[in-house]
Amino acid sequence: MSEPDQHIVITGGAGLVGQNLVIALIDAGYTRISVLDKSSSNLATLAGLHPKVKPLAADMAQPGDWMDTVATADSVIALHAQIGGLREDDFIANNITATENLLRALSGRQNCHVIHISTSAVNSDADDWYTRTKAQQEALITSSAHPWTVLRPTLMFGWFDRKHLGWLARFMRRVPVFPIPGHGRYLRQPLYAGDFCAVIVRCLENDFNGTVADISGKEKIYYRNIIESIREVMHCRTAVVSIPTSLFHGLLTVYAWFDRNPPFTTSQLAALVIDELFPDTDWEQLFNVSATPFRQAIEDTLTHPIYSKVELEF
Repeated sequence: MSEPDQHIVITGGAGLVGQNLVIALIDAGYTRISVLDKSSSNLATLAGLHPKVKPLAADMAQPGDWMDTVATADSVIALHAQIGGLREDDFIANNITATENLLRALSGRQNCHVIHISTSAVNSDADDWYTRTKAQQEALITSSAHPWTVLRPTLMFGWFDRKHLGWLARFMRRVPVFPIPGHGRYLRQPLYAGDFCAVIVRCLENDFNGTVADISGKEKIYYRNIIESIREVMHCRTAVVSIPTSLFHGLLTVYAWFDRNPPFTTSQLAALVIDELFPDTDWEQLFNVSATPFRQAIEDTLTHPIYSKVELEF
């Protein structure tokens, strides 16, 4: 269903992808957009940028009034996910229980198209709470009675990036020395959120029901080179220094004693220091979307006059 007046519900929609997606949907002419998220602050940021969007603060791990909003959806874009954290229960609640509640709320809307945002990590060598619960979340969607499309993106960056390259950029602005674990030559395929949101819009406009698509960044780049590109775009004099991975692990462990929701954890460090290469599927042709060159995307991310200055809460 591709009519611009359809009711689109975005779950977990006040974070990186959701904020970018709302911009893409509005640009594409969609007018009835509801956004659910646990963060009232990030929802307020969204509402300030887009007053016609309907924000709703909701913990989807708990039944509530949010289910009434979902029950009127023509399409649901399921972005909700626990990405980082120090407790397994949080991953179970926000990746599995919340998805079970979502499908329960949609029980009377069998024709509602569910576009599920999974992760390329389900195909990686990583074995952590995030990867395991995201795999279970994907299975819940694909075994449901709804028409569904599953997209598996790699590490994303773009406007409103609070966890990945955006956080690294803000950290770099504040410190004279930027530490990198080990040699830093860990291959990544970063995906520009603007390109990924264009893919999601195509899924609303065309019939990709039953499709599972790996959406990887088209350029393979060392983690160290990503950091150096950020430094160059921001014209920083910050020194990029390699430190032993064991020391980096220890520093993260100590930091976690003082912050229950740290931006970077030891489990994420373990996933960082391995090469992560994913299937190079021709998603550009499949979805008729052209990938933005990495350097151009980084410059747009870090220099946009409005969106580059917006900082979301963790």
